[in-house]
Amino acid sequence: MRAAYPRVVLGLHRSRYQRSLLTDALELGIDAIDTSFNYRDFTAHNTLAQVAGDVLPHLTLSTKVGYFPGPSASEHSLDPARLRAALEQTNRDLGRPPDLVFLHNPEASLPDATEASADALKRAFALLADATAQGLCRAWGVASWNPRPLTDLALQRAPQPSVLMVRAGLLVGSDTLTAAEALAARWDLPQEALWGMSPFGGGIHDPVWKAVDPRLFLQDPTGGLTRVQAAFRTAYRLPQVSTLAVGSDNPAHLRQLLNALRHEVDDLVVEQYRELLRGRALRQRA
Repeated sequence: MRAAYPRVVLGLHRSRYQRSLLTDALELGIDAIDTSFNYRDFTAHNTLAQVAGDVLPHLTLSTKVGYFPGPSASEHSLDPARLRAALEQTNRDLGRPPDLVFLHNPEASLPDATEASADALKRAFALLADATAQGLCRAWGVASWNPRPLTDLALQRAPQPSVLMVRAGLLVGSDTLTAAEALAARWDLPQEALWGMSPFGGGIHDPVWKAVDPRLFLQDPTGGLTRVQAAFRTAYRLPQVSTLAVGSDNPAHLRQLLNALRHEVDDLVVEQYRELLRGRALRQRA
């Protein structure tokens, strides 16, 4: 078995949740997985324990709480009691505390930047900090699809997350990138604590990857990578993150992504691209 590569986490959002997927990832050196309380119609944790209970002790496991079963569909809540209950059920279903728990898309329950919204987020943060101290998880963080609403909230004297996970990659807009960087700075998070997700913006078969050549963002555009590999490698710089969560049921695809990490990104080209994104955002607001 090769040494683990800590910069890649296997995301299980659309996974088949098969034991072979986890053992194949381990053979490739990927020893971390990311799931959520609400994945697989709220059965992800129980399914993992059933199909791969013997594999889980060899994996670092992160999950998320924030979405709950509702009358007709899932619903979001920052209610501390519901978050606590979800964490307790997570421990029961997995048979172990998760290594990291993210507050899942807190912006979904924050309609505006009022004091009430800030207080609701503070209470959720306090619950996660207490749960960590009590052993329901080993650390906690925030996973945000749209971090912009969070940047306007006054969160003085609130517990601080230890990890921030945000969208990453060439398809992320300028405002989202800026908001992610602002949150990381506000919470004084080092680069090692910044995670990216959804590096392909929905999938590797999106027509955009045939129309755009991400290899232009590499120091050696002719280095033999595919467009998908180059898009994955570049995602570590948009914004600058140390870890990417990426989903795949195909070991060959995961191997290709790992091989892309040997190549270097041209930071000057990335900055030029950021300037283009900022200009586009300004024109849209004008």
